[in-house]
Amino acid sequence: MCLSLFAQDFTKETKHQHDARMEWWREARFGLFIHWGLYAVPAGEWKNQTTYGEWIRSQAQIPIEEYDKFLGQFNPVKFNAEDWVKMTRGAGMKYIVITSKHHDGFALFDSKVSDFDVMSTPYKKDILKELADACRKHGIKMCFYHSIMDWHHPDYLPRRIWENNRSTEGADFERYIKYLKAQLKELLTNYGDVAVLWFDGEWENTWADKRGIDLYNYVRSIQPKIIINNRVGASRNDLQGFTKGGGFAGDFGTPEQQIPATGMPGIDWETCMTMNDNWGYNKNDKNWKSTKQILQMLADIASKGGNYLVNIGPTAEGLFPKEGVDRLKEIGNWMKINSESIYGTKASPFENITWGRCTQKEIKGGTRLFLHVFNWPDNGKLIVPGIFNKVKKAFLLSDATNSLVSNRNEYDIEIEVPNEAPDKINSVVVLDIIGKPDVIDLPKIEADADIFINDLDVNCLTNNKNIQLRFTLDGGVPDMKSPVVKGKIVLTKTSKVSVRAFRAGKPISETVQSLFTKVKPLKSINADNIASGINYKYFEGDWNALPNFQDLKPVSTGTSKNFSFSLNKTGDYFGYEFSGLIKIPRDGVYRFYTSSDDGSRLYIDNQLVVDNDQLHGIQEKNGIIPLASGFHSIRVGFFEKTGGEDLRVFISGGGLKRQEISDNILFYQK
Repeated sequence: MCLSLFAQDFTKETKHQHDARMEWWREARFGLFIHWGLYAVPAGEWKNQTTYGEWIRSQAQIPIEEYDKFLGQFNPVKFNAEDWVKMTRGAGMKYIVITSKHHDGFALFDSKVSDFDVMSTPYKKDILKELADACRKHGIKMCFYHSIMDWHHPDYLPRRIWENNRSTEGADFERYIKYLKAQLKELLTNYGDVAVLWFDGEWENTWADKRGIDLYNYVRSIQPKIIINNRVGASRNDLQGFTKGGGFAGDFGTPEQQIPATGMPGIDWETCMTMNDNWGYNKNDKNWKSTKQILQMLADIASKGGNYLVNIGPTAEGLFPKEGVDRLKEIGNWMKINSESIYGTKASPFENITWGRCTQKEIKGGTRLFLHVFNWPDNGKLIVPGIFNKVKKAFLLSDATNSLVSNRNEYDIEIEVPNEAPDKINSVVVLDIIGKPDVIDLPKIEADADIFINDLDVNCLTNNKNIQLRFTLDGGVPDMKSPVVKGKIVLTKTSKVSVRAFRAGKPISETVQSLFTKVKPLKSINADNIASGINYKYFEGDWNALPNFQDLKPVSTGTSKNFSFSLNKTGDYFGYEFSGLIKIPRDGVYRFYTSSDDGSRLYIDNQLVVDNDQLHGIQEKNGIIPLASGFHSIRVGFFEKTGGEDLRVFISGGGLKRQEISDNILFYQK
């Protein structure tokens, strides 16, 4: 691999340099994603199928010469860059990320190194130039999404698996990299300051972290202050969006279509999400998220320290769909009043708030907490749990002139609020406190499982300092006479563990409880005339969820050493059902995991243990079951519908650390 060398390795910048470069992005919190290209012409429809989006060429298996015909049909005469930017700014968004080139290879700009661009369409105008000028005029940051993958370029490898008639002879991936860099240089020199380069399509085996580091340095050698996402590397943990340990992480993580369950201290991240079900325009897709959903997601993401990049797919005429326009306007109405609770905020100091979310900012002498109330209290009292700071003042963000009364109630603060919520979607109550937040998190109770056979180690934990935890095992509320948590608690019978935090001899938290149940293991089964391996049945079909394989006729059957679908597979629409025996080494509670793209399910002794069904990228789920030593039946179903494909099955428990199920414990009966 021939990689370029640069005088400066931009991955080695100091924390101060990195923070200075990320400052505007962290302040912004909210941006607009735009997926637009030739795929807007078919508008999601091909040969009576109406569910496609920007992946239509790959998913509908459209030959390149057929797809190229869309060039002559792309003429967005109603496109108005000023209108787009004004709607973006009106919605309170601070930056736009638009697809300069998606996976289909079509460029929305005037590229001198390609004829597969907007200048080859009837429109013949540089869309990105118009948009960049409008962004600069109205104070919106201009950002480009650029695909590393390219289904059109003759040197890009690998080809789509279904492109049987498209030869790879003479294809040179290194030559493609030069083309990729040439287009990036055009984007970085012809459109002024580019705030973010948002890469994608990095998951194929022709890409690697070394290439990502080289591309990162190349981009920043042209515009040193630019921000680059982690998809420039090759170690992203699929749609979860965060980079696997040891991989090249770029400047920020990119969870897709999901919001992390908790904040990520010290990590910059941005959730990207569609307004409906597709990134690119689909005229039949009417499953639009409500304004309420979008605004509450915005508050949720900000409360966890992330940015929200919400997507819209314009029509082939150059218009935002009306549903999207309506939502942008409604979002803007809320942001006009409440944007202070989003811009420049940090993650919530609270682990969990039942009525909504919280963001915060430092103020002189203390902290301003923005309480995003989704569920307005019926009794006129908003409870802020487990906080010990003194209150300076409280008020509605929509009515800062009138103070709200607040009172201390043990370890909570009660704020007296009006009977009716100022905003039906998200009412923001401001609570100014003295000093940094002194918040007591609820104690945590952790164990390998909530069932056990002989005994179980339970740990009771707290994130707070100068805290004492006391516990009971009979479900009673701990008090100063209850034993102090000192290391692990060993259970030998069914118990309800109750834990509470204390400071200076007084309880300062609610009681947390977990029930742990002693059970008997499932008996093993007799197995004779066995051989190493596992049976499989291979099916072909187009499914959005796991079918009942019992009702289908397999294309082929056989045995495999493990859960492998490399045998006999053709195309991108298929399924497998594996069945056989697994040998359990000793009595214990076992946890099974499936990591799959797309859906999977795992059964032990005909009991569903792991349900990882539905369409998704690589996703892992797990479940537990108590098993006696010996043989037990195991069955795993899996289906794939285009895109990435993977199935891995893991086991832990009974003295086994988490590991992939090995060949030597899988068997089938002859």
